[in-house]
Amino acid sequence: MIGDLAESALGQERLEIAERILGWSVLEKCQGDEETLSRTLYTQPCLFVVESILADLLQEKGHFPDLVAGHSLGEYSALYAARVFNFETGLNLVQNRSRLMDAAEGGKMAALMKFDRTSLETVINQTENVVIANDNSAEQVVISGTPEAVDLVLGQVKVKRVMPLKVSGAFHSPLMENAAIQFQQILELVNFRSAKVPVISNVDPSNPTQDGEELKKYLIWQMTSSVRWREIMLKLPDVGVEKVIEVGPGKVLTGLIKRTAPIELENISQLADISKGSEDVKLQGSLIGVG
Repeated sequence: MIGDLAESALGQERLEIAERILGWSVLEKCQGDEETLSRTLYTQPCLFVVESILADLLQEKGHFPDLVAGHSLGEYSALYAARVFNFETGLNLVQNRSRLMDAAEGGKMAALMKFDRTSLETVINQTENVVIANDNSAEQVVISGTPEAVDLVLGQVKVKRVMPLKVSGAFHSPLMENAAIQFQQILELVNFRSAKVPVISNVDPSNPTQDGEELKKYLIWQMTSSVRWREIMLKLPDVGVEKVIEVGPGKVLTGLIKRTAPIELENISQLADISKGSEDVKLQGSLIGVG
């Protein structure tokens, strides 16, 4: 995940700050065993640190986005890129978010690929304690709820592929209400500046905004609400986005967009990606974090 970012002066500086805040080394976790890194408590802060370094390196080269969006945890990276808060504030928020989510119990999540959406929505609407947590595309969603409710849905809907997620909580569902209440108390102590560019929120894709207080409210809702990524992707052409740059490890989001909207795509996951093509990087669209 960290790639060659630790070779840059900015990367080294941010990794040192992150270790002071977190009490553990992002570099060591990224270079350690995958099972530890995949734990929510570590995954989220590591992603935020990596994505924020990449966003700053891009902006140091004079490449500024016209619009930002992020998937789940990636929304924090997007807000940082839009200068809603500074690095230390963002990492503190992510650390608290990851701690609360890691402590959640009694839930189950499963990714579903290729299904009949009408049938799925009908079954979910008729079943208590389960929701679509991540609406990733027309052919991919994640459902979240109690183990019994998730299994009940899976038993009634024909799906080509099901992938259980290694989490203990029902993230992005009403079952996260207690965690959301605790997180709201933390968020209320933080000042959110107006964003430098519009942000498309996970919970309200129809309303890109730069209002700091509104963006804070969206983060509270995000804990218990669905990540509406499919709607975000469909919104991009409507607001004039010509190019999307996915900032962070992997190519999941650009893969989803490629099958959804006719937009130019690029991935920036390490320092070399910026250095080798810095003259060609034009953020005529959305700078996206991953979550």
